Amino acid sequence: MQRTRGLSFWRRRFRVSLIFGTMQKHIYLIGICGTAMASLAGMLKQQGHEVTGSDAAAYPPMSDLLRSLDITVHEPYAERNLDRRPDLVVVGNAISRGNVELERVLDERIPFCSMASVLHDEFLVGRESLVVAGTHGKTTTTSMLAWIYETASARNPRLSPSFLIGGVAENFGTSFMVRPTEPFILEGDEYDTAFFDKGPKFLHYFPDSAILTHVEFDHADIYADLAAVKTAFKRFVNLIPRRGRLVAYDASENVSECVAKAFCTVERYGFQDSSYWRIADLRHDGPMTRWTLWRGGEQFAELSLPMSGEHNALNATAAAALTAGQGIPVGMIVEALQSFRSVKRRLEVKAVAEGVTIIDDFAHHPTAIRETLRALRERYPGQRLIAVLEPRSNTLRRNVFEAALVESLALADRVILAGVFKSENIPAIERLDPSHVIGGLRERGVPAALYQDADGIVAALSPEVRNGDVVAILSNGGFGGIYQKLPRGIAEAATAGRLAGRFS
Repeated sequence: MQRTRGLSFWRRRFRVSLIFGTMQKHIYLIGICGTAMASLAGMLKQQGHEVTGSDAAAYPPMSDLLRSLDITVHEPYAERNLDRRPDLVVVGNAISRGNVELERVLDERIPFCSMASVLHDEFLVGRESLVVAGTHGKTTTTSMLAWIYETASARNPRLSPSFLIGGVAENFGTSFMVRPTEPFILEGDEYDTAFFDKGPKFLHYFPDSAILTHVEFDHADIYADLAAVKTAFKRFVNLIPRRGRLVAYDASENVSECVAKAFCTVERYGFQDSSYWRIADLRHDGPMTRWTLWRGGEQFAELSLPMSGEHNALNATAAAALTAGQGIPVGMIVEALQSFRSVKRRLEVKAVAEGVTIIDDFAHHPTAIRETLRALRERYPGQRLIAVLEPRSNTLRRNVFEAALVESLALADRVILAGVFKSENIPAIERLDPSHVIGGLRERGVPAALYQDADGIVAALSPEVRNGDVVAILSNGGFGGIYQKLPRGIAEAATAGRLAGRFS
């Protein structure tokens, strides 16, 4: 044991001397506009280092974050971007061999590492690591967890959290925060780490306690099947020490399998009578969701959340459960959830144009799409719901979920699909065929249409909408600027007197 500690100490000393010494270092991030990479860039900048980077394209909210931090972003990738040799290159997990900047880094032996390894070695050592993992809900749940800690820190400054979230938490106006206190709250991503480390990023975070929301097949580009996904989450659970706690969703056989051999205390949450943390009397009151939370058979609290959707009540319950176990008073938990302001690109109202409400949601999986549309039904009862989907995630671009996608989208009154994003990168035998989705929806009586890009969608949809419609734009990317183009197109159609007030 003494020898292990010594090696760890000298390994950290070497990394500190190389990267984080007393002099400012130049750290360059390839793929800087990814959510986690942009946040890491901000954390490094906060520590006083010169931070630059590159990406193929930049779009909000991460491009806005980097601009606000005065971090230079080179577009597109180019060897010349590294002419001023950095002290360290952080390689994003979307970067693979053949990238011109990565090839120069390898050729010239510029020191490089992954985002997850820098995060662990330079920010997590010596802190309490609280990690939220799962196929769905982890960004919102992580944001809730951080906000509960932040609210509680008004009475106990030692609870003031550092955090890294896969989105911009609106209560903070940022996706990251680094403080000298002990709690560090992280969104644990199951995606792979880097081209040289194909294991999940969350295996670098060594949680003291954790939340596990859902386990489903996802990331079809890196996981062969559901069994491979479950293996990753089982390894994550196996990292939690005996003294730790795991709060886990209880209505999923996959989650049950993943937590079955945990060495720590496991507390299950959900709607079942047997749930240790049980949601009861869930009700929707306009924009508010309210419920009674029971803990081990005893009433714990009356909770309210200014967000719609059963899935968000589950997210809030998981955050409440973990923080209660960490000793945060129930009154602080109730206060924090009442004032929680969601996350950018999660059921975010982007605009209201001529009475048409335009919603942005970071859709990446059929289950997430289903829960988003269900939440919008609850939030806007009786109003026509139009779903506009860009198949952009590595999962949605594949045909593995074709049938499930039809099931989810059928919750809308009308569906519009864009062409598959960068379809040429997906083997034809694996590629989603949007016409199959359109056909499946029409068989169910749901009007559906396919347009190749955002401009085509805007041109077709703008004159068709009417006052009171809700348009849910579902994409995990920039979607050709549709968030700005559609409100403008609706306004122009209204000015020209071309709003039809009906669908053709």
